[in-house]
Order: sequence, then C-alpha cells, then structure tokens
Amino acid sequence: MVRRSTESLVCLDWDKACRCQTIQKLTTSPVRMFPLQFLSLFNIAVATIFEEKKKQQVVQHDFSIYKRGDLLEVPRTLFTHFGIYLGNNRVAHLIPDILPVLTTEQQALEKMVTNNRLILGVIAKKASVRVDSVEDFAYGAEILVNHMDKVCSRPPLAGEEVARRAEKLLGSVAYSLLWYNCEHYVMYCRYGTSMSFQTYQFCKAVRKIVCSKTSSLLSFLLCLFIMFYLETVSIFVILPTVFIPGTIWMAS
Repeated sequence: MVRRSTESLVCLDWDKACRCQTIQKLTTSPVRMFPLQFLSLFNIAVATIFEEKKKQQVVQHDFSIYKRGDLLEVPRTLFTHFGIYLGNNRVAHLIPDILPVLTTEQQALEKMVTNNRLILGVIAKKASVRVDSVEDFAYGAEILVNHMDKVCSRPPLAGEEVARRAEKLLGSVAYSLLWYNCEHYVMYCRYGTSMSFQTYQFCKAVRKIVCSKTSSLLSFLLCLFIMFYLETVSIFVILPTVFIPGTIWMAS
C-alpha cells in the first residue's frame, strides 16, 4: 500500500513537471510569442495615441495676447486653417459645412463642425463663415498670430476694420477649395485682397508636374498607342497626337 502511494506521488510530480515544461515551451516559442508581442505593441500604440490626444487637449491659449482683428492660423494635417479674432474668445472663420444645407436648426448649427461635415461640405461646395471659441478653432493645435504680415506685401488694415469686415461676411457662402477658401476670406478681411498662398503653391506644383517635358513625351507615346490600338490613321487621331504633346511641350 505504501508502495502504491509512493508511485502515485511520483506520477503526479512527473505529470506536473511535464505540464510546466510544455507551458514554458509554448510561451517561449517564437511562433507563440508573436501574438503576445503584437498585442503588446498594439497596446503601446493605442496608449501613445491617447497620450497625444491628451496633450492636444491640454493646450492652453493666452487670450491676452490676441487683439481684435488679429489673423490667427493653425496647422492641420494637409493644410493651414485661418481665422480672424473678434475679441472675447471669439474667432470668425470660413469652414466647409454640409449641415446648413440639411437643416436650419440653430442649436445643431452652433455645434463644432466635425470632420464628416467638413468633408461633405467640400464635396458639395458649401461653407459658412461662423464664430467659434479659440479652443474649437484651434482644435488642439498651436496658434500663430499675424504670421501673414511677414508674407503679404500689403500692410494690414486697422484691427477694427478687419473685425468689421469679418463680421459682415458671417453666414453661408459658396466654397471652392482653390478659388475661395478660409485663406481667401481672412486675406480680404485683413489686407483687402482675396488671395491664397496655399492655392498658389498647389497650382504651381501641379503646373510643374503637368507642364513638363516628361509629360509631353508620355502624352505623345499615349496618343501613338491609342492610334495603333484603334488601327486607324485619320485627321481626328493625328491632330490630338500632335496638338496635345506640342501644347504641353511649349508650356514646359
């Protein structure tokens, strides 16, 4: 009887040791560790994103440095957003918004414009000049004050005149990403001219890409390919083959 008990204890110890070794192999195996490492990296990435959002949310703005009529600008992901400071923690800015097309409820319109509303407004070419707080305007980013004074050749108008112009244009407006955006609005208010340096730089980059010798050569090869693919040689095919690449070549 004692012998059997001893054998049972030995078997239990052996099974326990085998299980421990198996668990150790599973957890130390590179294949098994990969999901754990992935989850760990994912948690770190999520924590980093939340920390960055917290940092953006705690950005404090000193209202005492802003004067009525100041031009405020904040960097965004793909562009720079502009507004005119009206005083008392109020900023007038032009922003695309689809909501005024869908409803006239003032309480809904006064809420901060979300990204979905903004994108749909750009597509529908609808915008509004509205007044928001400095925090909502900045959206967690740092604010530059009157930075355009160093770029624009025209001297700025008086602060009260700038604010008066900004307030006069409040309400719904037609929007164009290239021809009438938030920068056009603030440039008119502060300098008396409606222009956009961002639009100019964008058009300059597009022109540099399209109106180049490489584009001329590619368009010529494309026209030749279409000619041979259609297996036709007519005036309607030859003219574009010569005219399009030739025009791009002369513009380059």
